Amino acid sequence: MKRFSILCLLLMLAAMAGHAQQWEPVQTRDGLVQGTYEKGQQVFKGIPFAAPPIGPNRWKAPQAAEKWQGVKMANQYGPSPYQGGNPPAGKSEDCLYLNIWSPAKSPTEKLPVMVWVYGGGFSFGSTAEPVYTGENLASKGVVYVSIPYRVGQLGFLAHPELSAESPNKASGNYGLLDMIAGLQWIQNNIAAFGGDPGKVTIFGESAGGIAVSMLCASPLAKGLFHGAISQSGGSFGPPRVTTYPGENQKLLADAETMGLEFMKTAGANNLKELRAMPADKLPAVRGLGTSWPTIDGYVIPADQSTLYAKGQYNATPILVGYNSDEGMSFMPPKTPKDYVEGVNKRYGKFADDLIKAYPVGENNVPKTARDLARDAAFGWHTWKWAVLQAQTSKKSKVFYYYFDQHPDYPTDSPLYGTGSPHGQDVAFAFGHVNPESKQATSTDQAMSEAIMTYWTNFAKYGDPNGTGVPKWAQFTRKKHVVMHFKQSPQMGGVPSEESMKVLDTYYTWRRTAEGKAWAK
Repeated sequence: MKRFSILCLLLMLAAMAGHAQQWEPVQTRDGLVQGTYEKGQQVFKGIPFAAPPIGPNRWKAPQAAEKWQGVKMANQYGPSPYQGGNPPAGKSEDCLYLNIWSPAKSPTEKLPVMVWVYGGGFSFGSTAEPVYTGENLASKGVVYVSIPYRVGQLGFLAHPELSAESPNKASGNYGLLDMIAGLQWIQNNIAAFGGDPGKVTIFGESAGGIAVSMLCASPLAKGLFHGAISQSGGSFGPPRVTTYPGENQKLLADAETMGLEFMKTAGANNLKELRAMPADKLPAVRGLGTSWPTIDGYVIPADQSTLYAKGQYNATPILVGYNSDEGMSFMPPKTPKDYVEGVNKRYGKFADDLIKAYPVGENNVPKTARDLARDAAFGWHTWKWAVLQAQTSKKSKVFYYYFDQHPDYPTDSPLYGTGSPHGQDVAFAFGHVNPESKQATSTDQAMSEAIMTYWTNFAKYGDPNGTGVPKWAQFTRKKHVVMHFKQSPQMGGVPSEESMKVLDTYYTWRRTAEGKAWAK
């Protein structure tokens, strides 16, 4: 009997302990939300941070969320933004719902906050992708938040009628405004989830990394974050009407012209008719340039390189870098002839110099040639970002990396001579590497652990260094050093830096009157 009583007592205590682990509903400024308790963390999915951007709110800045009564269950992802294909959690224009993983023991704890911005070429993406779940990062002592944003034409369409109705006389960039609204929500609410609104780090990959760089230069985002991590993303190239990777942005007037073309393609006569069209009836036209952020003079004040050269940006510590073989992921040329013709078409009088800097083989297109595509789209942008910030900011630290984690493929492998493709680093940053993958190495788990430690240290201290990881030296004006992630973290020089300097002369020329005229 006594033994039975003790057993009952233990079961009661266990039940009480389990119950105590689940927080009571959390009070946000819009209403109460109830999450779930998973793996020692409080998890909230599908919290609205803005009103649904539907009906008259289509192609408008995000509006305040409607307040609710009672307790809103936050236990499943909101729909993914409307896009092509079948993203996780479905898709809808009603898509502005964020997610939180908090390891805080109580809501009063003040942990650093990491805010994820997904990639997808500004044309697709979802916070519900399994690789973006935040439990592993959160387990290292940070509150993790993922925020969605509108993509494609619904997120970035510019049009004269849209500019005319805007109080700021600008249009496009609605996806960026969604991100800013999400960051504002975090400032107002994250303290109730155990997070510190005074210690917020934004991070993203590919288009997400590009967005991070744009937020770093947007006056609308000033004070909303305190550190920035960009994985394979930056926006330091000049605007261009003809779209090339690294030269994607348009000036507002050019984007509006493309918006007129989009309306014509849709068969609408005016904005009212275009807004009334069901989302699935809108043309999915990526080539018109209506799916990319625009230099609108409001969200994005000007060419980002120019802004940084003048010191006109939100000065926070940055941690930026890129992967070794990004060019492999973007339809590399099949033959040396294809490569030479492509370089001549894009770079004009700089083609010969760039072919020398990024040489092609006689009968193949080796990594040296693919590196031009890598650097034009990603490498040069992160390098230029690091260089400009190191030159213009005395206080904000710069940390630079090069991700090259992959097997040493044998000579008879079709992957011989390749490096780490675009996006491979994401699973490492989230602790979701697959040991069963054909591209797995014995050091993947240790590398993932190191990267997560560096990333979360950066969020905590504005510096990736700390116990248990090799020293990461700063990138400075006088010392261009890079953390190489290859089997183990190790410092080294900037790969292909001399080649990137040649590419830099092209981008510099493109900003001259001659370069602008040539690119039209």
